[in-house]
Amino acid sequence: MTTTTDTVADRKIVTFSLGAQTFGIDMRALIEIREWEEPTPLPNVPGFIKGVTNLRGNVVPVVGLAERLGWEASAIHPRSCVLVVHIAGKQAGFLVDEVNDIVAIGETEIQPAPEVETIEASVIGGLVRIATRQKDGTRDENGTMVLLLDLDALSLTKHLDMAA
Repeated sequence: MTTTTDTVADRKIVTFSLGAQTFGIDMRALIEIREWEEPTPLPNVPGFIKGVTNLRGNVVPVVGLAERLGWEASAIHPRSCVLVVHIAGKQAGFLVDEVNDIVAIGETEIQPAPEVETIEASVIGGLVRIATRQKDGTRDENGTMVLLLDLDALSLTKHLDMAA
């Protein structure tokens, strides 16, 4: 006998802000969220690599995600933080403006990223609209569009090898 159930959340994403844009990454890739702490700079690395930091004995490169995406560098402020993630079998930290929420989404809710001509392969793995919480505690069901990052497509592996 087969039963049907309501759509169950297939995955959880961590949403965060870069400027006015909301991004998300798969929760399974997240190791931890750290307060911003100035990393140790390295010579001869791309400008988006801010330096390295020590994470429980491991040297972890810190990447300015806005710069990696070709945007203006994020201004450091009290809500700035680093998302430490698994990427291509390594660890990396991404400087983001602010972590927003952890949201459960269904795979069927994810829309493919539009095909547009870019200099490199798209780092956007899909888009999903999520309801957002208002300051008064209510939910805005119209929500916001979240760009889901494809961490593997960020092509950081050779840069991470240089930084680590």
